[in-house]
Amino acid sequence: MSGNESLYRMRALKNNIAMVLSCGATLFGLMWLAWILLTTISHGVSALNLDLFTKMTPPPGTEGGLANAFYGSALMSLLALLIGTPIGLMAGIWLAEYARHTRMGMVVRFINDILLSAPSIVLGLFVYTSVILPLNYLSDHRIGFSAIAGALALALLVIPVVVRTTDEMLQLQPTTMREAALALGVPQWKLTLQIILRAARAGVVTGILLALARITGETAPLLFTAFGNQFWSSDLLKPMANVPVVIFQYAMSPFDDWHALAWAGALVLTLFVLMLSLTSRLILLRNRAS
Repeated sequence: MSGNESLYRMRALKNNIAMVLSCGATLFGLMWLAWILLTTISHGVSALNLDLFTKMTPPPGTEGGLANAFYGSALMSLLALLIGTPIGLMAGIWLAEYARHTRMGMVVRFINDILLSAPSIVLGLFVYTSVILPLNYLSDHRIGFSAIAGALALALLVIPVVVRTTDEMLQLQPTTMREAALALGVPQWKLTLQIILRAARAGVVTGILLALARITGETAPLLFTAFGNQFWSSDLLKPMANVPVVIFQYAMSPFDDWHALAWAGALVLTLFVLMLSLTSRLILLRNRAS
């Protein structure tokens, strides 16, 4: 009996040690996250004003805002979603409904996982070498860095996120739903689009929102594709301003007014990503409640 008690006490001691270490690691990570957020808020709030959203990026020593950068980021992000979301949805549907247990499906999932964790700068370099350089050569140097190239680079980041989310959400749907629909004579394509995909729409929409949150703050791919622009530009074949690149350039500058704009832009991006994350959580919670 004493041996059992000592064994129980040893297990309880190990459990308590593991719990303390786990809580300590969690608090350590949360401490740095809170520090980053507080630093961003404290430096960015002072530079938040109406000019930030109505005026364009200024030269050193003058007042201005980030209106053209916000416009460029919004335009390229929306284009990336329009390009990447349909491809990701179709690939995820194929993996979940047609290639779930096939060798080809396993290979595609493995490649998608690699793309999901690939450094974004590699994708930017890929678009630079495969899109920008050939277009620059074929157009006799009239087309180089462009907004459409930036959108393509961001779309390559959107696709693996949407593929992974769609694949997993569709696989979570019960098999009995598929069997019942097929027993009633429902075609496979109608079963997938009107029943399975509709049942998993909350998770799929969440994946799209998470993909948007990921590309919102990406800087490296846009340095090699959209590059940047000090002026307002809506031409998709020309360089276009965007918030992450402006933050990078202004943070590296020696001018205090540019530093203030960089902090303000970082705060706006942080709040936007936070809003997207909360929206995705609310969608999932509402779906579970219903």
